[in-house]
Amino acid sequence: MNTVTQRYNDVMARIEVAARKSGRDAADITLVAVSKTFAAGDVEPVLELGHRVFGENRVQEAHGKWPALKQAHSDTRLHLIGPLQTNKAREAVALFDAIETLDREKLARILAKEIQSAGRSPELFVQVNTGNEPQKAGIGPEQADAFLKACTAIYDLTITGMMCIPPFDQDPVPHFSMLAEIAARHGLAKLSMGMSGDFETAIEHGATHVRVGSAIFGSRG
Repeated sequence: MNTVTQRYNDVMARIEVAARKSGRDAADITLVAVSKTFAAGDVEPVLELGHRVFGENRVQEAHGKWPALKQAHSDTRLHLIGPLQTNKAREAVALFDAIETLDREKLARILAKEIQSAGRSPELFVQVNTGNEPQKAGIGPEQADAFLKACTAIYDLTITGMMCIPPFDQDPVPHFSMLAEIAARHGLAKLSMGMSGDFETAIEHGATHVRVGSAIFGSRG
């Protein structure tokens, strides 16, 4: 058994344990295997295990890697988990099955236009910058309610979930709780939160999607 297979199986087992501890069904938690910076050859062993949900940070990198992989595995779902520039919105709508980083009105307006033009609607998650970190993407928590309303009422977008990346040097629990509270106010069932270092904690606080890269693929160069 190669190390990627071992690591993948370990992550899946840890998801199962965390779900059980929380009284949840592990089948309700989606592992987004974060393949950013890894080549197609690194991704293929995970595809061969039957895994079908992957995350990428950059539209350009994903465009060079995924069309052939998706052609070979047509049931693959690709999530954009990095910031989306408005000039990449058309490519993102064409390539991704979920965009987790909707965080500003200009992007909402352009995505609405591109979705209508393409006749293809990726799942949309609103990213909240729960720590109000200036270097990080995401709508501020205090603007999240108004932004969610604008997405649906003004731009006629269907929002299915919310995403956050807590500050790396803080306890993630208050950030996960904050995201869950905002989502609950708007009847949004999907919560993308938790990465390699804290995904079990995220599951205990309601995550439906966990974004795990290095724990599966190993450290990045």
